[in-house]
Order: sequence, then C-alpha cells, then structure tokens
Amino acid sequence: IDGPAAFIQTNLVGTFNMLEVARQYWKALDEAKQSAFRFHHISTDEVYGDLEGTDDLFTEETSYEPSSPYSASKAGSDNLVRAWGRTYGFPVLVTNCSNNYGPYHFPEKLIPLMILN
Repeated sequence: IDGPAAFIQTNLVGTFNMLEVARQYWKALDEAKQSAFRFHHISTDEVYGDLEGTDDLFTEETSYEPSSPYSASKAGSDNLVRAWGRTYGFPVLVTNCSNNYGPYHFPEKLIPLMILN
C-alpha cells in the first residue's frame, strides 16, 4: 500500500459527504418516501481481519480487526454509517461482501485472475 491517504479521503471523507447529502435529501422527502428510503453502504469482509486457516470463517458476529490502512478506513466508514443511523434515525444498511467485482479490479483478485487465465 503506497498511498493510504487515498483510502482516508475516499472511505472516510467520501462516506461522510455521501451520508450528509443523502440525509438532507431524505429529510426533504414526504413520510411515505422516507419510510421506503435506505442508504446502502457496501463494505468489505476485510474489516474482520485475517482468517487463520481454511476452516476459519467470518460471521456478522465477528469483531472488527482491520489489518491494513484500507480495511481500517472501511471499518471507520462502517462506523460512520451506523452512527448516522443511531444519531439521526437515518435508515441505513451495511453489507460486508467479499470478492466484489467491477471495473479496475486488481488482477490478483479471484474473479479477474480467472478471467485473465
């Protein structure tokens, strides 16, 4: 990891900005639209830390133990989202997925590696 500042900017400052814009939008909705609204924050399984073996699994009950600046910034953004839910009653969902795939995904990850090979 050569540039951890980019993770802080994207995952913490970026999430904060998205939360505030979405919350202002939500507050302006009528009651029916507010009740149908959800802020879906897509996180990563990396917030749980490292698996110890092939039988080790993460669950929703696993404690956060991030092991890199990237995973620590994602854990921080997860906490921001949950805090907006508790503090403002803002309707949030946090999902911790693994092996998401999209444009610019690094080729050492499973899906791009299989496609390239």
